[in-house]
Amino acid sequence: MARIKNVELPREKRIAIGLTYIYGIGRSLAEDICAKAKVDPNKKVADLTADEESSLRSEVDNHLTEGDLRREVQMNIKTKMEINSYQGGRHRKGLPVNGQRTSRNARTRKGRGKVVANKKKTGK
Repeated sequence: MARIKNVELPREKRIAIGLTYIYGIGRSLAEDICAKAKVDPNKKVADLTADEESSLRSEVDNHLTEGDLRREVQMNIKTKMEINSYQGGRHRKGLPVNGQRTSRNARTRKGRGKVVANKKKTGK
């Protein structure tokens, strides 16, 4: 039952994959953490010893993850909105920030389509 940064790692997965369940840790960083902690990345999370778990925990603590990283990202977004940058304005309007098209897609940012009433058709 490995618990790192208040995240329960899935027991049946490899350690390198299980670490990616922590916000801010991707595949390559997980591999680096395993190498620095001297833990085999192909080992299952359920097979971890207490020493290996503590070495992984101390290695993950050296990186910005979970709540601290989420807080920093939100602060960066707020800063952009306050200084009225282009990206901040896009955040404020709820539109895509990184140059994507909005005429056809962008439903993730814009939400569901708004119904527009059309003209009544005449019988002629």
